[in-house]
Amino acid sequence: MTGIDIKPDAQGKVRDLYDLGDRLLLVATDRISAFDYILEDEIPYKGQVLTQLSCFWFELLGDVVDNHLISADVADLPEEFQPYADYLRGRFMLVKKADMFPVECIVRGYLAGSGLKEYQREGTVCGIELPEGLVNSAKLPEPIFTPSTKAEIGDHDENISFERCAELIGEADAAALRDLAVRVYQTAADHAAERGVIIADTKFEFGVVDGAIILADEVLTPDSSRFWPGDTYEEGADQPSFDKQFVRDWLTANWDKTGNPPRLPQEIIDATSEKYIQACEIITGRTFER
Repeated sequence: MTGIDIKPDAQGKVRDLYDLGDRLLLVATDRISAFDYILEDEIPYKGQVLTQLSCFWFELLGDVVDNHLISADVADLPEEFQPYADYLRGRFMLVKKADMFPVECIVRGYLAGSGLKEYQREGTVCGIELPEGLVNSAKLPEPIFTPSTKAEIGDHDENISFERCAELIGEADAAALRDLAVRVYQTAADHAAERGVIIADTKFEFGVVDGAIILADEVLTPDSSRFWPGDTYEEGADQPSFDKQFVRDWLTANWDKTGNPPRLPQEIIDATSEKYIQACEIITGRTFER
């Protein structure tokens, strides 16, 4: 079994979504995206890593924020999905339907990626002024909330200021998301640090259920976060990572960003799969079951 013969009601870059009426079934595939393209090659076990890490974090963060998870047990699958239990095991979540906010809530604890590029140009990240003299991968004085828009597949997310976020969703909700996202990030970063992993930055998505803000979608995975090994961390340079930066780096070195991305070599596929599994095992402290 390598998939499901039931057509999803919606598809994202990685996940397939099935509308069950009062609930949703989210299935994390092994698809991988980079530079706003869904790559032709899949990464073995990737969907299971995303789901199992998300479930771990939902449990650990339960005292900080409620979430949308109902069950990840195959016994709770609807009858029409039971024939696909072997494929779905470890890669699906039954979740509550939420009214999702139209922004991605990014929290940065370190200077990297698009934040580093803006800082080098202007001394700011998403309009937030930072101290002078910071270098690549520097730890920020405190985590910062840098929201972005949610782009359609094939389009680019756009970094926005807090003020623009407030215009989109209202000032009270923007402030609530900012405070909650930073608190969730700090709690997760403290846990990861104890396991020897630095969470440089991450992306959260929040929604509303019964009037309360909840954490939804996936959370704190190698797809939505930069995970760096703490034992080799050193300011001033790019860091090795447990996330899909491995694929981005290969594409950057082997593709001029015109036309469709090239096929990934088997060694890159295998190494990326191992990176994801390694991240899952280190953070959860559990052996990953393939």
